[in-house]
Amino acid sequence: MTAQEQPQTVPQVATTDEIRREFPALERRHGGWPVAYFDGPGGTQAPRAVGDAITDYLFNHNANAHWAYPTSEETDALIARARATLADLLGAAPGEIAFGANMTTLTFHVARSLGRGFGPGDEIVVTELDHQANVAPWRALARERGVTVRTVRMNPRRCQLDVDDLAAAVGPKTKVLAIGAASNAFGTVNDVRAAARLARQVGALLFVDAVHYVPHAFVDVAELGCDLLACSAYKFYGPHVGVLYGRHDLLQSLDVPKLDPAPDTAPERLETGTQNHEGIAGAAAAVDFLASLAPSAGPGRRDRLRAAFDALHSRASRQVTRLIEALESTPGVTVYGPPPQAPRTSTVSFTVAGRPSADVARALAARGVFVSHGNFYASAAVQRLDLDPSFGGLVRAGCACYTTDEEIDRLIEGVRAAVTR
Repeated sequence: MTAQEQPQTVPQVATTDEIRREFPALERRHGGWPVAYFDGPGGTQAPRAVGDAITDYLFNHNANAHWAYPTSEETDALIARARATLADLLGAAPGEIAFGANMTTLTFHVARSLGRGFGPGDEIVVTELDHQANVAPWRALARERGVTVRTVRMNPRRCQLDVDDLAAAVGPKTKVLAIGAASNAFGTVNDVRAAARLARQVGALLFVDAVHYVPHAFVDVAELGCDLLACSAYKFYGPHVGVLYGRHDLLQSLDVPKLDPAPDTAPERLETGTQNHEGIAGAAAAVDFLASLAPSAGPGRRDRLRAAFDALHSRASRQVTRLIEALESTPGVTVYGPPPQAPRTSTVSFTVAGRPSADVARALAARGVFVSHGNFYASAAVQRLDLDPSFGGLVRAGCACYTTDEEIDRLIEGVRAAVTR
């Protein structure tokens, strides 16, 4: 038997039951029900390892950075390790990872920095499908710098971008194409690689909002072709910390607002003020937790992450298919977003005829099923659906690594009960 004929060993990945034992929040009960958390698109629960990392830092290593005493040096080492860990998550280099309060704050910071070199005649392209955090920072440059902002339309039938409109919007005056890798409202996965090709053809930068994408997909920034990418650790089982990837040469050249005594080398020059060190420790612990789900995939953290994400995606795809099919077969329920077989995440948004979204969310919460409702800051996309504004937008449910088939059943039963009340 040749080396190529050797049977491939499939890495063993933690079962859902094994994963659930790591999440203290899953012990909570509400109204006599064990809580089923479907609010992951707005923020996932955290495993014990994340809380332990935060507590350990605060109790044993808490200090400011860059001073010549042990706890400060330990803080420097922790941040360096965290950069390497988040770099493994995104397929980047440690020197290309910056931290901040959240994705929104980081995006405003980057937009203002880039905008210092923009003026009338320059153009920025955004999309209707995006979270406002990847729209408002760029629109602000229209007021502050006189740039033109072009908006790519969303097809409301399947909640996908109009690819022809995207191609038409990007032109020789485009300086930045800002696009979401996945929609937090509908689960739509965009073709970022195609967007990167459009940007490259005209010499524009590609900024990717990957907040909703990173929890569901194995990310490789080089393969995506992006120049900048932002995400948030609290969407992938970590604390409330923002993470920014940027090409090192770009981070080094950005005209960032900063204090003169602060470091002027990338990536630290992007980080204003004292950082959330305990949050950074927790973010790294969240990545290590995900890698720990596939311990047999190899010695490299990135190999383990790839195996874990592949397995989790497969599980979630089965669950979201069953959820969508059940909801679509329920009279009075309308599901919005791509079909199960299309590129998508395990996030499903829907409405129940005659009932406000908050009313449906409360009814589900009474059964221990926690979902979110509203427009989720994807306001332009939800407006395109032409819903009655008095009903408060959509109901949104997202599967996470700890979601069980029984919880999917409870969600379906709860929605059907809401229809027939």
